[in-house]
Amino acid sequence: MTKFILLLSAAVLAAPAHAQSLDVQVVPDQSINDEDPIVVTATRAAQPLSEVGQAVTIIDRAEIERRQTVILSDLLATTPGVTVTRNGGVGGFTGVRLRGAEAEQTLVVIDGVRVNDPSSPGGGFDFANLLSSSVERVEILRGANSVPWGSQAIGGVVNIITAAPTDGVQARGNAEYGYRDSVFANAGISGAKGGLSGSLTGGYLRTDGISQAAVGSERDGYRQYGANGRVGLEITPGIGIDLRGYWADSRVDLDGFPAPNFSFADTPEYSTTNELYGYAGIHANLMDGRFNNRVAFTIADINRDNYDPTFGAEPSFIGRGRSERYEYQGDFKLAERARLVGGVEHETSRYDDGFDRFSVGITSVYGQAIVKPVDQLTLTGGVRNDDHDTFGNHTTFGGDAVLALGTGTTLRASYNEGFKAPTLYQLKSAYGNDDLDPEQSRTYDLGVEQAFLNGRVRVGGTYFNRITRNQIVFRSCVAAECTAQPFGLYDNLQRTTGEGFELMLALRPVEALTVSGNYSYVDTENRTPGSNFGKILARRPRQTVHANVDYRLPFGASVGATVSVVGDSFDNAANTVRLDGYALAGVRAELPIGERLAVYGRVDNLFDATYRTVAGYGTYGRAAYGGVRLRLN
Repeated sequence: MTKFILLLSAAVLAAPAHAQSLDVQVVPDQSINDEDPIVVTATRAAQPLSEVGQAVTIIDRAEIERRQTVILSDLLATTPGVTVTRNGGVGGFTGVRLRGAEAEQTLVVIDGVRVNDPSSPGGGFDFANLLSSSVERVEILRGANSVPWGSQAIGGVVNIITAAPTDGVQARGNAEYGYRDSVFANAGISGAKGGLSGSLTGGYLRTDGISQAAVGSERDGYRQYGANGRVGLEITPGIGIDLRGYWADSRVDLDGFPAPNFSFADTPEYSTTNELYGYAGIHANLMDGRFNNRVAFTIADINRDNYDPTFGAEPSFIGRGRSERYEYQGDFKLAERARLVGGVEHETSRYDDGFDRFSVGITSVYGQAIVKPVDQLTLTGGVRNDDHDTFGNHTTFGGDAVLALGTGTTLRASYNEGFKAPTLYQLKSAYGNDDLDPEQSRTYDLGVEQAFLNGRVRVGGTYFNRITRNQIVFRSCVAAECTAQPFGLYDNLQRTTGEGFELMLALRPVEALTVSGNYSYVDTENRTPGSNFGKILARRPRQTVHANVDYRLPFGASVGATVSVVGDSFDNAANTVRLDGYALAGVRAELPIGERLAVYGRVDNLFDATYRTVAGYGTYGRAAYGGVRLRLN
C-alpha cells in the first residue's frame, strides 16, 4: 500500500495545471474550472474545498436532476467509499456505510439537524424514506469527524441541504411515471423580498413495488408525502432569524415469518414512519463579518409503528425517538491567515417503546483552529469534550493539512478520532447495559489529486486506515447475568479495522462530453478474539467500480449512462452466507422543449441482472420511467 501511494504521488507531481478537487461532481452546465466550491461539513463552518484536508464529495441539484434520482441513496451508492444495502424494494430499511464502518456509525444531518433515530437499537438513520424532492446539495465526508460533530461520526458525515430561498421568485417541478405503477411528483417555490426570504417544497411518491421477500410473489408497495420549508428574516444587516422544517409521512408493506414454517415469506404486515425535523436559530455576524455567531434549537422527532393485521388493528411495535439540541457556534477570524471555530452544545435524547420511557443528556464543548502559514498550505486542528449522563467524559482530537501546489497538485493528510455514544436502547432496554463505554475510532488518510490540460483531466487517490475499539454488540448472557437478563445484553466486545483506497477520474475532452469514474477497495476485518476473528465484516464488498458518461447533443438533448460493478461480500459475521457480486447498468436521456420545459426518461438495471444486497430480500429487475420537468424563473 505504501508503494502504491508513493508511485501515484510521483506520477502526478509532474504535469502543471489548475487544481480543483476531484470530489466535485462535474455536470454539463458547469465549467470544469469553476472556482472552489464552499463546503461546511468538515469544520461546520464555510470554507473552500481546497482548504479541507479530508475527502469530501459534493452532489448538487444539477447532478440529481441529470441522473434523474428519486431515492437519494441510489445516488450515494455510486460515490467513492460508499456501500448501500436495502432490505427489499423501495421503502425497505436502507443503510449507508462509509469506508466499511457500520451504517449506525454514519452521522446524517438535514439542514443543520442531526436526524439519527434515538429509538432504533443502534441509533442509525434509515435512508429508505429520504427522497430527492427537496434536496439541493449533499456533502459526503468520508472518515471520522467527531471534533465538530460529536457522536456517531465514526464512518463519516452525510450532510443534506435542502432548497434555500433565492432572489426573486423561482419555481420548479417534475412528475414521472414508470415501472410497477410508480408515480413521483414534486414542486418547489422560493423567493426573497427585502429582508424576508422563503422556500417551500413538497413531494409525493407511490409504487406497487416488489416482494420484500425474494421468494415471495405479493407486491409490497410504498407511499410517501413530504414537505420542507425555510424562512429567513434579516432584522438588520448581519443579524437575522432562520427557521427550517422537514416533514415526511411514509408507509411500506412488509414481509415476515408466518406460521407454520416461520421462514421469510409474504405477509400482510406494514410499517408507518412519521419524521419531523426542525431548526430555529439566530445569527449575528459582527465586526464586519470577522466574528460570526449562531445560536439554535433543533428537534428531531421520529415515530415508527409496525402493524400485523393478522393479530388485530393495534400496532405490534412502536418506536418513539426524539432529540432536542441547544447549540452555540462562533467563527472568529483572528487575522487574514488564522481562524477559530468552536461551540457549546447540549442534547437530550428520548426513547419510548410503549412500555418504558428513557432519556439521556450529553453536554459538549469543542474548538478548532484553521491557519494558513502560506497561501498554499492550510492546517486545521481541534479538540472536543463530551460529558455524557451515563459514561461520563470523553475527549476527541483531530487535525488535517492540505497543500495546493502551483503545479495543479493537491496533497491532503488527516488524522481524526471518532466516537459513538451508546444508544438509549443499548443502555436502558431489556437488553441494556448501563456500564457501556462509547465506541471509539482512530482514522488517518492520505490523498493526492492532479489536474491536467487546464482542468479537463483530473485524477486522484486516497488511502485510509481506521481502527475501531469498544464496538457495541449484542451477546448471550453468561451464568452470572442470566437471572437478570436471560435473553442476553449489549456489551463492548468488538474491535474492527478498515483499510483501503479510493481512485477517482474525471474527463471533459470536449464541452459536451463528461466522463467520471471511481474505484474503491475497502478491506474490513473483525479483530475480536473468538470464532469470527479475522472474518470480513458483513455486507462490505471489498471492491466497487462506478462509471458515468454524459453527452449533450448540439440541439440541447442529453444522453447518459451509469455502470456499477460491486464485488462479492458476506451477509453474516461468520462469513458463511455469500452475497455474489453483480453489475448494473442504466441509461437516461432528456430533451428540452423551449427554455422552461423538458421531457426525460431512463431505464434502470438495463440487462435485468438478478442480485442481492441483503440475503433473502428481493431487488428490482429492469425498470423504465418517463417524466416531465418544468422550471420558472
